[in-house]
Parts: sequence; structure tokens; C-alpha cells
Amino acid sequence: MMIRKQRLKPGSLRMLLAAVALCFATLASAQQQQNVSLNYKDADIRKVVEAVSEVTGKNFILDPRVTGKVTLLSSTPMSPDAFYEAFLSILQVHGYVAIQSGDLIKIIPDATARQFAGPIGTGNAAGPDDLATQVIQVRNVGATQLVPILRPLIPQYGHLVAHAGSNMLIISDRAANVARMVNIIRRIDQASDEDIEVVPLEHASAAEIVRIMTALTQTARSDGVPVTTALVADARTNSVLIGGDKSDRLRLRTLIAHLDTPLEEGGDTQVRYLRYADAEELATKLQQHFSGQAQGAAAAPGGAAGAATNQVSVWSDTQTNAIVVNAPPKMMRSLMQIVDKLDIRRAQVLLEVIIVEVIADKTAELGVTWAIRDEDGSNTPIAVTNFPDSGPGVVQLAGAAAGDGATDPGGLIGTGMTVGVGRISDTGLSFAAILRALEGAADTNIISTPSIVTTDNEEASLNVGQEVPFVTGSYSNTGSTGGAVNPFQTINREQVGVKLTITPQINEGDSLLLKINQEISNIAQSAEGAVDLITNERIIETTVIVDDGQILVLGGLLEDVLRESDQRVPILGSIPGLGALFRTRATDKVKTNLMVFIRPKILRDAATVTSETNSKYNYIRNVLRQSEGEGVQLMPKEDHFSLPPFEEADRSKPRAEDSEE
Repeated sequence: MMIRKQRLKPGSLRMLLAAVALCFATLASAQQQQNVSLNYKDADIRKVVEAVSEVTGKNFILDPRVTGKVTLLSSTPMSPDAFYEAFLSILQVHGYVAIQSGDLIKIIPDATARQFAGPIGTGNAAGPDDLATQVIQVRNVGATQLVPILRPLIPQYGHLVAHAGSNMLIISDRAANVARMVNIIRRIDQASDEDIEVVPLEHASAAEIVRIMTALTQTARSDGVPVTTALVADARTNSVLIGGDKSDRLRLRTLIAHLDTPLEEGGDTQVRYLRYADAEELATKLQQHFSGQAQGAAAAPGGAAGAATNQVSVWSDTQTNAIVVNAPPKMMRSLMQIVDKLDIRRAQVLLEVIIVEVIADKTAELGVTWAIRDEDGSNTPIAVTNFPDSGPGVVQLAGAAAGDGATDPGGLIGTGMTVGVGRISDTGLSFAAILRALEGAADTNIISTPSIVTTDNEEASLNVGQEVPFVTGSYSNTGSTGGAVNPFQTINREQVGVKLTITPQINEGDSLLLKINQEISNIAQSAEGAVDLITNERIIETTVIVDDGQILVLGGLLEDVLRESDQRVPILGSIPGLGALFRTRATDKVKTNLMVFIRPKILRDAATVTSETNSKYNYIRNVLRQSEGEGVQLMPKEDHFSLPPFEEADRSKPRAEDSEE
């Protein structure tokens, strides 16, 4: 067979193109005639059904209850199928449904639609608004449990029921809603991931872990979701059995892994080296504390806590200043927390006391003593005066002048100025007179600045003074003929000086509570020798609160003592002018000013301690350097002792440059 190619003439080609264009125009016109553009406003629904029947060619049967007004607005032409879908939506809005029955379509109210035969499954439905019935097999969740959950999603005309025997759900509703319900059920109907896991423990106790985790997981949740996890301890294998969802089990395994860790030192016995606290004292207190807890727990209902407390044992090693503790892990942590709080570096307190005592003692005395004696053979004195405070009397002085040998002249000369006049004769009138005048002044200025450093809440004492002997008695033993005489005296030595006892307590902040016992004693200025001495004593016992670095006055004594003595001969001593020969006057005035001040300073760290020590050290070093060359040079001058600089004296170990040299 041969095919012959023929070329079209230009006129024939134009005719062919025109024919093709005419065919396309005809098809487009036919398609445009099939699309409809309908707009209804408050139209009778039955009229709309008639229009749908004409456009789609479908046959409808209307229930007598199908009535109402319909509004449909269309801005673009629709195909017959699209127009029919819009019609089904109109029926759904007005509470009607179209049910296919062969070549006929029944339009009835949707309240009774589930009683008519419809497609089984959404795949057999003509559209999303068609009524369909779906049977759903539930595999992992109880079908009856889903009914109250899904019921609010089903409209009133729909139907939802569960068949417990086959664990199925039957849903009757429009195809679109049925498809949505099927999707929801598939998401809920998931296989449970609940399982039981065994978690072995290496360090912690399984019973203790279960007790802690149960208290954590069994607490009711705020959202009302029931707790589904369970924990059981297996003491034989020291394992924990966990039951629940996978996410809950994973969370519990993470918590258990954090708890199943060894103690910092390991085991139930630990040796704790103390840095500042006393091991023996701390061990005794800790043992008493836990023993008291054990007794209280044993008396309470249920003795489990008491049994655990009885397992605590604490003893001390004084050589290494350490405590050895044997206790369960829980009690061990509690005990170590107590030790951490107690074994700390306590602050120190520098206490400086300033004692200022100023004493002024002034004495004035003026008196005349005289005697007259007539040597007429009877040796009877005519008159004599002798005042006790006037020193030696004229009788003794006259006896010494006469050379009777019984009186020592040297012991009759008193203090001050003494002038004596008289005439001593064997016959006739003898007389003697002594004029004594004395004025004295004594000033005492004592400034003491004792200082002491002590630890917080520790008592400290400072005693600076001397022991002074006081005669308390004497005894002489005279034996028989040829025996020996052994006289002796009993002497008691007492401390005289400055005594300071203080206990500081650092409060919250920078204030201190000070318990102070301050005693100041010295020998009176008028006393001489070490026997029958007079001592002045001032004691302050008080408790004060003072801020760090503040000077506070503890107490003081302001005393003025005036003693006046006037001794005279009656009547004669009162004669103006002439009466001065018959009297003696003495005045003694003592004024005492005593003040005690205190200044505490808290030394919290080593830097503050070093700073204060450096200040005191350099002060005494400067005093020593300034005193060089002073005084009387009796010996050839030699190099005086001098303290080295504080930095060199404070070196506890050789420096790097020294070791290299």
C-alpha cells in the first residue's frame, strides 16, 4: 500500500482552518449553555427542587413536611453537579436530607433520616452531605468508653452506639462528619505502651528509693488525670520495679539514676577531719543529739524512725582532731550538714581597755604643844598639852634634851617643820613648847591600756600586777632555861594590779555583747613598806552591748574626800589670837577621778588579724628605737636590742629567693 503525499493548496488550507475554528466555537457555546447562574431570594424550597430537577435531570420525591424559604446567591455560573452539591447544602441548612433510592431521591426531614436505607461507609456516599453509616472496629480501647467522649460531636439527628461484644462503634451521620469521627477514633485507638521495667540499684537502698519516689508520684495531679505509675522494691536483688506509660517510666528512671549515686566518701562510715571545732567536744554533742532523737522516736507510735536513729555512732580521735561517724545514708547527710555549720572559722575579738585614774591628795597641819613643870621637890607638872596628830610630845622631847637615856632623839623629829623652845632646870620653873607645821601634796596619774584577743564566745582573762605581802599574824616561842627563841610572822601574798575577764559574743551585724569583770587595785600613796599596807580596789562587773570599733565607758568614780581635824584646850583654845597656842588643826583633801573605757574590734579574717598585729608590733618597735641612747651611760655603749621589721618577723617559711641563694 502506497501513501501519496499531496500538498494542499493555499485556498484549501484556509478553508480547513476555518472549519476547525467553527467546531471549537460550537463546543464552547454548548458548554456555556450547560452552566447555570441562579440566584434565589426567599424562594419556596419546592421551586428550587423543581429547578434542580430540570438542570440535573434527577427525580425527587418531597415529604409533605418539606417547606420553607430558600436564599441562594451565585456570582459565577455553576455546572449541574456543582449546583446539585449546593442544593444538598441548602437541604442540610434547613434540616432536610436527600436519600437515594434507585432512580428516585427522597427529600425528608433529617430527624427521621437514619431510619431509611443509606450507603454503608463514606466511600459509597455521593457527596460529603449525604447520610452515611459507618461501622468502626476498635482494637485497643473499650468501645463503650468512647461513646461519652464522641457523643457531643454527633448532631441530634445522628446516631452513635457501641457494641460491647465485638467492641465496635456504629455511627450514622453525614459523610463528612463520619469521616472526621473515624479519624478521631483512629488517633485514640492506639496500642498502650504500659510495661514493667526492672531497675537494679548499685548504691542506694531500693526500699528508700521507692519510698521517696512513691511520695513524689502518688500526689494527685492538678489537671485531674489519674496516676497510673506503680513502684515496688525488691529487697533481695536491691531493684526497683516500675510500671506505667513509657514516658512516665523514662522520667522515673532518670530520677532514680540521679539518686543512685555513691556518698562522697562512700559507705556508711566516714572520717571527718575538723578544721576549727574540737573533735571530742563535738562528737559528744552529736551523740547526745541523735540519742535524744532516738528516745523520742521510740516513744512515738511506730518505732521505725527510732530504730534508724539508734544506728548512729559518733566517736572522736583527739590525735588527728577527727570524728568517725557510722550512720545510714539519710542520717549521715543530716549529721554532715550539722558538722558543716559548726566546723567554721569563728571570728576573733580584740578588746582594748583604757583605765584612767587621777588622784590629788593635799594635807595641811598646824599645832602647838607645850608643857610647864615646877621643880619644888614634888615634880608635879603644872600643865601639859599633847595632841595625838602633832607628832612627838614635849615630854619626850624634854626627856631627850635632858639626856635621860630612855628617849631616842632621832625618833622624835616628825615630818614637816618642828620648832621647839623652852627651859629645862633642876630648880624653879621649867617649860617647853613645840610648834609643828606641815603641808603636803601628792598627785597620782595612772593610765593603763590592757588589751586582749579572744575567740567569739570564749572567756579570756588578763592579769597584770604584782604580789604584795600582808602580815596576818606573829608568834614567838620562849623555851625554858637554855632554850631557843623562834619568833616568826605569817604573811599572805595578794595580787595587786589590773585583772580583766571578758566574754565577747558577736551578734547579727557588727554589734557585740560583752560580759566584763574588771578589777583595778593598787597600793595607797600614803603607805610605806610592805606591812600594814592600804590598797585601793575598784571592781566593775557588767554586761554591755557595743558596736564594732566603738569606745564605750564602762564606769567611773568621781570622789572628793575632805577631812578636817581641830583639837584644842577648852576655853583657852577659843581665846582670839592667844588661843592658837592651845590648839592644833589638820586638813586632808583627796580627790579621785577614775574612768574605765573599752573598745572592741572584730577580727573576721586573717587579713584583719595581720593588720592589727602589724600595727601593735610596729608601735612597740618604734618605742624601743626611740628609747635608744636615753638614760645614764655607765657602760660602754653597745648595740641595743631592736625588733626586726614585721614583714621579716612574720615569715613562716623561707622565701623563694632565699632558697635560690
